[in-house]
Amino acid sequence: MKFNVAGLMLCTFLVGCGGTAPFGEDATGDDVADPEIIESNREVPPGTTQPEAGATIFRKEPLSEEGNGFAESVSYNADDDTFFVDNLPFDGSDDTPYIRGRAVGSLGPYAVYEAVDQYPDTDTGARINQFTHRAIYGVSRSGQTEFAIVRSGAYVNYGFGGFVYERNGSVNLPTTGQALYNGKGAGLRDYTGRGGLEYSTSDVQIAVDFGDFNEQTGQYEGAVDGFVFNRRIFDTTGTEITQDILSRINAGNNSSLQAVPNIVFRIGPNALDPNGEIVGTLGSRFANNSDQAVTFEEGNYYGIISGDNAEEIVGIIVAESTVDPSADGVRDTIGFTIYREANQ
Repeated sequence: MKFNVAGLMLCTFLVGCGGTAPFGEDATGDDVADPEIIESNREVPPGTTQPEAGATIFRKEPLSEEGNGFAESVSYNADDDTFFVDNLPFDGSDDTPYIRGRAVGSLGPYAVYEAVDQYPDTDTGARINQFTHRAIYGVSRSGQTEFAIVRSGAYVNYGFGGFVYERNGSVNLPTTGQALYNGKGAGLRDYTGRGGLEYSTSDVQIAVDFGDFNEQTGQYEGAVDGFVFNRRIFDTTGTEITQDILSRINAGNNSSLQAVPNIVFRIGPNALDPNGEIVGTLGSRFANNSDQAVTFEEGNYYGIISGDNAEEIVGIIVAESTVDPSADGVRDTIGFTIYREANQ
């Protein structure tokens, strides 16, 4: 598949960290707390201006002065397995492709690409060091959905990058019943307050109730719940650093985390619309050694359901944390393509 686009773009509160899939499992005292209904202004990212259930929908990260959404003209060339991004400084030139990652070439089912390390002065040929840029590209098994994430770890703050996600076809969205989707997530973690770039992997599970909430104002059509669990973190060489990160979080927060806290979607109206787009907020927490709840992350999820039987979802999760004492904040931007399948 190929992107060829003009621009790039707690309600159920889970204390447990890692483990088996949250839906369909017996809850324990450490797993689930009472749900909390929240309101939403349902802001979808920019892109398709008149979305329809029967048409392609494209979304990109909103543009901000801090650097979000600056990546443009994202495209993948299957002939030589290269990846192109425009409008990011010091990642080569506009015609210099990102190549498949040398130390980390994939994260589960998703491909990883990296910008060139150096680029020549166009007059003298002197070598100029380039910034660390990485991209993750994912396309579903059907080819009907895809996403891309580009981040850089070269800035004191989050820096310039972006994400895109797209449905290339249509959806036949049910109006009753429920659906369960499972699959993998892969992310890029960047920092504010210091530089640094890392990879993350996870399992993603989303449940959709197509029948409730009932339509009352024309603004909402259903409900969405979800979890991101079994999360692991790696440096750009591919070395797992999950325990290193947990150790410094524990030291700074009087806690004893053994795994990265699970992300939990907040349940509320306006999460699903008739075009198959889902949006909402999410978060993760943990209990410290004084049994106090500590907010680990806050963020948003964005996605699009696709298929004749609503059989897959593509999406992006952006979760930010301020509990790592090594930085002012860390952001994990996670992409996923997940599927509605019978239990194996």
